[in-house]
Amino acid sequence: MGSPGCSGEASKGVSPSHNLWSWNERSIGWSLMGDPNAEVAVLLIHGFGANTNHWRFNQPVLAELLPTYAIDLLGFGRSDQPRARLKDESVSADAVHYGFDLWGQQVADFCRQVIDRPVRLVGNSIGGVVALRAAQLLGERCRGVVLIDCAQRLMDDKQLATQPAWMAWIRPLLKTMVRQRWLSTALFRNAARPGVIRSVLKQAYPSGANIDDDLVNLLFQPTQREGAAEAFRGFINLFDDYLAPQLMEELKLPVDLIWGELDPWEPIAEAERWAQTLNCVQSLSVVQNAGHCPHDEAPDKVNPVLQRLINKN
Repeated sequence: MGSPGCSGEASKGVSPSHNLWSWNERSIGWSLMGDPNAEVAVLLIHGFGANTNHWRFNQPVLAELLPTYAIDLLGFGRSDQPRARLKDESVSADAVHYGFDLWGQQVADFCRQVIDRPVRLVGNSIGGVVALRAAQLLGERCRGVVLIDCAQRLMDDKQLATQPAWMAWIRPLLKTMVRQRWLSTALFRNAARPGVIRSVLKQAYPSGANIDDDLVNLLFQPTQREGAAEAFRGFINLFDDYLAPQLMEELKLPVDLIWGELDPWEPIAEAERWAQTLNCVQSLSVVQNAGHCPHDEAPDKVNPVLQRLINKN
């Protein structure tokens, strides 16, 4: 197990201490800002393709209230990027099945072994689903979850009824194609270019705010590592895994939603439905003119909401 120690600067909330933690013989990247000795902590969980640095505008602000950790999910950022094993593929010692049980267990173990105190989880996109699964595993050690534009996973088999009729026809072919490692790797390599990353960000950040070289670089650099395409292969083959509402129906702790009004990928109408129908959902805060990552696109609007939510009793 890695040490949860932090630098003097981090303890003042000035800059994050960057650390590595050994989990199941894998190396996991994480960072910390703020006083590590407080009674409650916050853990930030990034979305697909992102990493701890995607909380660049949030971690310093939240650390003024509570010690604020961020973690790289296995396969992303500075964490190891082991070979992907699909559900029905033969087991090999060096491969993992990327999915929400794996990432949820990673986060739950990190909370128990490194943070070692009650925690509030904050997750963006697929990091939201990871946070919900980890909250299930943590039980009373989790004080609450904040979902920022949580992934709705519309390609999951359980969502088929919500898709156009033609999707049922092409689905078998689609599943066969994305299983092919050569194809998933080629798709990944095509997407993992600064110009493509910037064009995707323009969709995700409709206001165009904070799409800077630092953002492109923090997303681009991890894609250049040898195993970077493996988590992509694992994720695009997740056709039967947890959905956020399914997890929330079983949760006994508070969940709060923050949503970009103009999210092009995760419709706000679904978030509104969750707020109206799920008992655990306490609030929905809509961020005007923002998209899929409002915490980075509009931190001046999101940070005050996050501060209020993580400081709840």
